[in-house]
Amino acid sequence: MNPNSQVLLSVGIPTIAVLVGILVNNRQIDALRAHLDDKIDTRFNALQEMMNARFAVAHEALRRVEGVLDARLSRLEEERGR
Repeated sequence: MNPNSQVLLSVGIPTIAVLVGILVNNRQIDALRAHLDDKIDTRFNALQEMMNARFAVAHEALRRVEGVLDARLSRLEEERGR
């Protein structure tokens, strides 16, 4: 085996092995990123639904208070008009 072939093999084979390892790791990182994106989307959607439900309850409570205050104001206006 001549020295040029030996150098080529001693440098080329590890370089190819490293490049293959990088490609495999990139694929695994992409798979992990996709999995985490799905998990995060699911958690944020659940959080959004929970917050919407809480705001709906608070909105209904404020509507009831508004109705009570409106009734009181109407009664006061009627009494003052007499």
